[in-house]
Amino acid sequence: MKKFQNKNCLIVGASGGIGNEIAKKMSELDCNLFLVGTNKNKLSALKKEITNKNKTIKVEYGLVDLTDDQSINNLIKKIRKEFGTIDILINTAGLFIVKSLQNSSIQEFDECFRINVRAPFIFCKEFSKDMKKRGWGRIVNIGSSSSYNGFKNGTMYCATKHSLLGLSRALFAELKEYGIRTYCISPGSTKTKMGRLSKDQNFETFLNPNEIAEYVAFVISFDKELISEEVKLNRIKME
Repeated sequence: MKKFQNKNCLIVGASGGIGNEIAKKMSELDCNLFLVGTNKNKLSALKKEITNKNKTIKVEYGLVDLTDDQSINNLIKKIRKEFGTIDILINTAGLFIVKSLQNSSIQEFDECFRINVRAPFIFCKEFSKDMKKRGWGRIVNIGSSSSYNGFKNGTMYCATKHSLLGLSRALFAELKEYGIRTYCISPGSTKTKMGRLSKDQNFETFLNPNEIAEYVAFVISFDKELISEEVKLNRIKME
């Protein structure tokens, strides 16, 4: 895991449940962290928690509206100013909408795609340039079991997660020759604020975001021939 020491890691969605845990795990591996989210208080608290445990790394954060291009551009400028380059990009931000097809609006559809697909595309396009120059990089897109399946009232969310999986597959094929590894890691239902929106399942059987974070760090650590570019993380339902 020493290969991550002094690497610059950008985590989009760090104020969410999975992103928060990934940030803490990557800090244990001595990554410098740029944390991105929508909640300043949560990001500030996460930065404080991480720096109290590891004073050898640099931690910064930035707020963003992933539906607004100017906000994204301003964020990229800030990342460039503070960190210069990015070695590891982890896209965890997501919008989860549960609505029937007839009750869904085009505005909601567009917002879901902007956050879940378009924003990751922009960050992959921007920061893969750094990775290509260095001949090393990691891109992790957090998918979902909905990247492979559909569920009732999930037309918008499932469409975006299928799209994110397709994006990841194409990026893997395009960037692997430059030493960049792209992963789509797709957890099942998880114990997060977003997970609580699912009303037809038992929340207590959901995955622990801490375990997902550990798995992400483990999977991206391989640096020779082995790669698991597409992973489904399922849960054992004992009920």
